[in-house]
Amino acid sequence: MELALFDLDNTLLSGDSDYEWAQFLIEEGVLERDRYEALNQRFYEQYQAGRLDIFEFLDFQLAPLARYSREQLDRWHQRFMERKIRPIIREKGLALVRGHQERGSLCAIITSTNAFVTGPIAREIGVGHLLATEIEEVDGRFTGRARGTPCFREGKILRLEAWLREQGREVRSFAASWFYSDSRNDLPLMERVTRPVAVDPDEVLERTARERGWDVISLE
Repeated sequence: MELALFDLDNTLLSGDSDYEWAQFLIEEGVLERDRYEALNQRFYEQYQAGRLDIFEFLDFQLAPLARYSREQLDRWHQRFMERKIRPIIREKGLALVRGHQERGSLCAIITSTNAFVTGPIAREIGVGHLLATEIEEVDGRFTGRARGTPCFREGKILRLEAWLREQGREVRSFAASWFYSDSRNDLPLMERVTRPVAVDPDEVLERTARERGWDVISLE
């Protein structure tokens, strides 16, 4: 059996679900535009540059979730899926996932974006396993804090290893292990698999991939 891991934002999606969720809340009037739009853009640029402080970002991203009931958040998320996410799901990305599934690969989306935002997206794409940043809940409400290790940079390796360990597996037990990503932030995990694939990569990842002979593809 092979292992196939897929980054989500700017890989299977032609956009960033983290960024789009904040923009959606701004457009809905939930977040104050002047303050949150500037912060959202700043964090996105830091991520692209490989300089994101994940804990500072999570404080920004998760705090609004603690202010509202899960029912209200779910209603917003349904509109978010329709307005922001379905238009940016890449058809070639869907075909790539289906190809691995048809070959019998163990498939998972692994993303730094939190599980509330990405859970419905993974279901829409048709991937049953999601490794994402988890959010703390108390009595059915989000607290606005992350739970456990954020699924970011080296944290993706830790989360993947823990998930596989629950199944009595490890990365090297697979005949081949694939990871598709666009971002320099995913280099730690790409170095752990046997078949790293750069997807419409940023400059740093593209240069690294070319130097190391990794596959470089486009899903646009």
